[in-house]
Amino acid sequence: MTTNLTAADVESLTARLSEDGIIGLPRAFPRDWVRRLGEDIDAAFAEARARPDGAVGRGPNRYYVEIHPEQLRGFADLAGHPWITAVAEAVLGPDYRIVEVGFDVPLAGAVDQPWHRDFPMPAETARHRRLTSLAVNVTAVDTEPDMGPFEIAPGTHRDDGAAFEHGMFPPRSAYPRYRSLAVRKFPRMGDISIRSALTVHRGTANHSAKSRPVLVLGLDAPGAGNDEHHDIAVTQGFLASLPESVRAHLRCPIVGTLEPITQKHTIEGLVMGES
Repeated sequence: MTTNLTAADVESLTARLSEDGIIGLPRAFPRDWVRRLGEDIDAAFAEARARPDGAVGRGPNRYYVEIHPEQLRGFADLAGHPWITAVAEAVLGPDYRIVEVGFDVPLAGAVDQPWHRDFPMPAETARHRRLTSLAVNVTAVDTEPDMGPFEIAPGTHRDDGAAFEHGMFPPRSAYPRYRSLAVRKFPRMGDISIRSALTVHRGTANHSAKSRPVLVLGLDAPGAGNDEHHDIAVTQGFLASLPESVRAHLRCPIVGTLEPITQKHTIEGLVMGES
């Protein structure tokens, strides 16, 4: 679907990621592939909202849903994309793991989230400045200015989070700094980004009548421990259908029948639901 990155490309991208906490990679996928992704997200979102704890609120009219890999017809394309694997191996090491597959959906009427990280800074990052996880984001739509674009404060993945509530939410006194650093992202269908989930960010208010679904693929270095917070599983048949290059990074349970995932992001949902 794309060409491989050269060693110089990877070095440049990882340097930018280390500096800013996020990189964008345009036109990683064809638009038709993204349309199928959007259909799968829509189906999973409808199923999740129809059962208790299937979708967790991340603020008014904003939801997060974790799903199993085989709920995406294009999972192998995504997890095996040469740009993603090259950056993941360079930052997390060759034995990185896929620990999360999910999506955020800001609906019409979603409001500004508080500035936040997705989890507290790990000791390894605090001590040695080494990133132990990455989040790959794939937009399912062309992002327009009134759709509540993702906003991120580059470089803040290194911020000391000692004063952050739950290790994730900076005090409101710090908001002017984040606003001064903030960059809004307007990816189009086919574009992806790779970021540290420690980089302070937020979803902004969706003033349109449209939703803005974004897929999240979570990757960990060995021992990072984020798999403890996620419940993805695969069936034996699906696992066997994947190329070995993808199977090698899936260390999740193998089950006979997939059970719907009960969402766990309770702290984030509580804090982000505040007015």
